[in-house]
Amino acid sequence: MLEFNDIRKGKGKIIVLDGEPYVITSAEFLRKQMRRPVVNSIMKHLRTGQTREHTFQQSDRVEEADIQRMPHQYLYEQDGKYVFMNNETYEQSEIPKDIIGDIARFLLEGQEVQVMLFEGSPVTVDMPIKIDRKVIEAPPGVRGDTSSNVTKDIVIEGGVHMRAPLFIKEGDVIKVDSRTGDYLERA
Repeated sequence: MLEFNDIRKGKGKIIVLDGEPYVITSAEFLRKQMRRPVVNSIMKHLRTGQTREHTFQQSDRVEEADIQRMPHQYLYEQDGKYVFMNNETYEQSEIPKDIIGDIARFLLEGQEVQVMLFEGSPVTVDMPIKIDRKVIEAPPGVRGDTSSNVTKDIVIEGGVHMRAPLFIKEGDVIKVDSRTGDYLERA
């Protein structure tokens, strides 16, 4: 069971509320004059992808979800669903696009990911924060005003468009933040 202070620092925690799994995407601690403190949170339902606001009182306790992480391999996308294969049992699982969210753009066929299971059924995908991607298109950098951090548009594997420093060339392998899609460094 998670106490009030655990919920207060709970961004990213997976909880069970009303029998359903939610991930806390935002938690804001509020203490108003002459009132007990509360935590206003925004949570995302792991099965449907819908967001919900909830206010936790100081006396509230919630159950932490029993999530299993299983290594899977991404196979393909079909009809708005992403298909993954369990590396141990070779079973295939489908996860809808709206549940996977923005990380879907970084999925490559054959890539290893962690699929999170709640009560035996897949609910979401966990990807490493730093991923290596090859640069497919990178126009030559124009050296003009270099007094500030100058970037250019590039395309990486998977067709993702992003901004990177001028020195990045076609064929380079770079590290990308899978949460934000930002360039981190050369690999």
